[in-house]
Amino acid sequence: MIRFSRIVEEMYAKDNRYKPDGYEFVIEALHFSQKKLKKTGHLTGRELAQGARDLALDHYGPMAKAVLTHWGIHKTIDIGNIVYNMISAKLLSKTDGDSLEDFNDVYDFETSFKDAFIKSPSETKKNNKKGDKKTLQNQN
Repeated sequence: MIRFSRIVEEMYAKDNRYKPDGYEFVIEALHFSQKKLKKTGHLTGRELAQGARDLALDHYGPMAKAVLTHWGIHKTIDIGNIVYNMISAKLLSKTDGDSLEDFNDVYDFETSFKDAFIKSPSETKKNNKKGDKKTLQNQN
């Protein structure tokens, strides 16, 4: 882990668009995605970007977009840039068919992170009714 941290610090010194935590997150997203997809090796850019979204939502909930933005990750292409920085540093590898473009516009950050936590009006109304009923029952 010390080697990884040192290499990430060197990458950050050359390209400060992404904070070191962003690199650690992408590696964690890689492992998370491999486990979720039951794969031990290579993932596509799309698979990794989708896994990163799922991991961020699991870990950070409604704050996921804010956390990623703090690390410099604003779009799925940023995940790709981090991956390709790590490929250049020999921390990751790629196949001949891989391209940075595989990470381009996999999903829209604004809608993906916002929509995951927005309830429909009927769902909110149903939950409020259930909550009111429980409150009334507890008062008796």
